[in-house]
Amino acid sequence: MYVDLNEAAEYLDIHEEQVRKLIFEGKIKAHFDGQAYMINTGQFDQYFKNLEKVRAQIQAYLNEPIPESLYVKDED
Repeated sequence: MYVDLNEAAEYLDIHEEQVRKLIFEGKIKAHFDGQAYMINTGQFDQYFKNLEKVRAQIQAYLNEPIPESLYVKDED
């Protein structure tokens, strides 16, 4: 689905100027139809899926217990 800058900003929950900046930096693909930039929201779906996968991996890593070291001596 194609949306304009304002709708893309709402979809991404960022300011419209940030969307414009990302387009000019080449980080967001957009088509200029002579009057406005049109952005396909499908390009963000894969990004959000990958982001969730990375978040899950980080959370799994943080939930791992710290192994006891072989070199630590319990001296009281």
